[in-house]
Amino acid sequence: MRKSQEQEEPASPTARLMQTPAFNLCILSVFGYMTTIDAVLFRKCLEDTFMRHPRFSSILVTNDKKHGKYSWRRVKADSKNHVFVADLDPNMESPNEFIEDYISNLSKTPFDKTKPLWEAHILNVKTSHSNSTVIFKVHHSIGDGVSLISLGLASSKKTSDPESLPTMPFKKHKPIKATKNGLLRRLMFLFWTTFLILFYTLIDCILFVATFLFLKDTKTPIKGSSRGVIKLSPKRFVHRVVNLDDVKLVKNAMNVSFNDVILGVTTAGLSHYLNMRYEKERECEAKDVKKTNFLPKNLRFRTAVVFNLRPSPSVEDLAEVIEKEKELSGMWGNLVSIVLVPLTIALQDDPLAYINGAKATMDRKKLSLEPKISFILLKLLIKLFGIKIASAMTSKVISSTTLGFSNVAGPQEDIILFGHPLCYIAPTLSGFPQALVIHYQSCANKLAICLAADEKLIPNPHQLCDDLQKSLENIKETVIKRGLAED
Repeated sequence: MRKSQEQEEPASPTARLMQTPAFNLCILSVFGYMTTIDAVLFRKCLEDTFMRHPRFSSILVTNDKKHGKYSWRRVKADSKNHVFVADLDPNMESPNEFIEDYISNLSKTPFDKTKPLWEAHILNVKTSHSNSTVIFKVHHSIGDGVSLISLGLASSKKTSDPESLPTMPFKKHKPIKATKNGLLRRLMFLFWTTFLILFYTLIDCILFVATFLFLKDTKTPIKGSSRGVIKLSPKRFVHRVVNLDDVKLVKNAMNVSFNDVILGVTTAGLSHYLNMRYEKERECEAKDVKKTNFLPKNLRFRTAVVFNLRPSPSVEDLAEVIEKEKELSGMWGNLVSIVLVPLTIALQDDPLAYINGAKATMDRKKLSLEPKISFILLKLLIKLFGIKIASAMTSKVISSTTLGFSNVAGPQEDIILFGHPLCYIAPTLSGFPQALVIHYQSCANKLAICLAADEKLIPNPHQLCDDLQKSLENIKETVIKRGLAED
């Protein structure tokens, strides 16, 4: 049954957090399309899908501003107030740069809070990766990246079968092999695993508290010094589209996870980029032609990884929400946490060492309850001290690290979204209290590497994209040369 417009739903703790000045986050997603956009068709499809979802037809109202209490109130939304078509010259010079400038300017424009907190901008101009672009700007309080991608897929159809919903990748669990003395071995394994979980959780909790109190990452050319300055400094949003099959090749050859590969690629790319920055800083010193490694030793370099605590809603469930305008029933929101993951920034002789290092780090993090503990801690802080103090404390923890990082899986095949064939998806984030945020987003056989970079600290984000792409290529070539896989 449909909610009446006057009925309100309380906002979640994380949604409330994202209404504070310290965490006024907006998701900026670039959708590259294979064809030019028919604005009339696009609006019609949007009205029949996204706008039937409760969050995209609700405004956030304040119940108690002092304690940061908000609720969602259903309203009648008009697509004309949310979908904008830019009048552009299709033969313009430097369309890629124009798109980047458009996103940067869009990130500086605040939302009109009398309307639902989202908008879409249609740019019918050809770029290096697509024939047209739609930029979605969605306030993060509406939902997290996983929920929004799932909703997009629920609003789409397979290109190969326009009557079918797309499929999402799923985790394959390895079967447990039966062995002799199975009961004893299982008991020993259970005891040892429980010990490791308790031990690693204790260590991570101590480090998390220490990070709030005093522990900061080493100052590097890409590390912001003040979270207030970082938030006010203009950001540049760039992306690079690479072949997803390259990542899968490395993943299967080394028997690691997708996250292991992209975290290893990120570590390798950042190591080479920082080495180049340190080299330029020391150009005025006496040159040593034999020296190639300019990285300081023992850098403390951590990334704040966004961890989703709720199983992502299925495409079928969200399609039913759209079709019947059902209640969300806990399927939606911002049930996310932050995990602090250390990265080893160094030049490795063996490119595969980055992947092995990432796997070791992630395997250890999987044996920790840090995500759940940090989320419980956030809720406790909000309850005891209020939303503003909880927001400031969380922002202090994140800004003590160097990098924001997330990865969201997209459709496994080509899809038609809002009446047009989709080429790629490139999400990013504005308002995060760090100088650099890296997102990875898959779509069919493509992977978008997306950067949100502080223009002052990282004036050449395209160079960092080059280093990330080259690192993936080097790792792939090494895997093939060693006979671990075939091209």
